[in-house]
Amino acid sequence: MTIHDFIKKRKYLIWYVKDYDSLGAESIVEATLNYGDWDDVQKLIKILGMEKTAKIFRADSKPKKWGRTNYDEKTTNFFNLYFDKHR
Repeated sequence: MTIHDFIKKRKYLIWYVKDYDSLGAESIVEATLNYGDWDDVQKLIKILGMEKTAKIFRADSKPKKWGRTNYDEKTTNFFNLYFDKHR
């Protein structure tokens, strides 16, 4: 299963997109970690691998120069702890 097959089966995570094949891994990781359930997260990690998922998350969860991120604060805290533990 590819990352695009994964998100096509979970349209409820990115309901505002019509072309799922044009999504980058960053968008799919963000939507899954913010809105997915635990099974979604585990399947995503199985597809991308723990290291790549963590790398994408860490790069995108840091506040940008304007001081914002698209990740929920609780999601950021949880997954920072989770990825630290599963290095």
